Amino acid sequence: MLGIEESLKLKRTLLLLISAVIAAAPVCQAAAGKIAPERKPAVEGEPNYKYEIFAGFGYTGLNQLNNSRSGLMGVNLSVTRDWGKYFGITADGAYYKYAIKTGNPGSPVVESVLLGPVIHAPLYERTGMFVHALLGGEHTGGESMTPNISFAGGIGGGLEYRLSKHLAVRASGDYIAASFSVSGNSSRLGYSPHRTWNPRAAFGVVYKF
Repeated sequence: MLGIEESLKLKRTLLLLISAVIAAAPVCQAAAGKIAPERKPAVEGEPNYKYEIFAGFGYTGLNQLNNSRSGLMGVNLSVTRDWGKYFGITADGAYYKYAIKTGNPGSPVVESVLLGPVIHAPLYERTGMFVHALLGGEHTGGESMTPNISFAGGIGGGLEYRLSKHLAVRASGDYIAASFSVSGNSSRLGYSPHRTWNPRAAFGVVYKF
């Protein structure tokens, strides 16, 4: 009898301990949740853009035109396909018609289509830079130049300031060479070409996606 009573007491004690542990478990979990530090949100990586489109005001010198006293204003557009963070290929198109001041012979118009590699990199916080090398063709019309189309190419670069995730403003400059014949060719000059270098400038908006 004594052994049976002790066995029953032991079983009741074990049941009480198990019940106490089960009852205390939720309280312990809640306390542990309060003590454990909250997880920090995952940090998003830098945006990985594949394309960018630029549109803005453009300027070009007019050194290929004899007696030119003024450069031309117009528009400059470009599309860039990026491969990775630093390298891309740019297609650049420009149309210049409006003279800075009077004095140019005829009514000159310059159009260009250029293509080439670009290297870009961040400088400081929202500011970045790029350099490119371009090659293509240029047309100069409106002043009796014959021929009026030439191969063209040069180098340039610029700065960008990021306004938002997709938008930035850009200022750039180039030095573009071409080889046109002298304006108003005479029989003495024939179609002998002469190389000229024209500075270009552009300011506008970039959209990246």
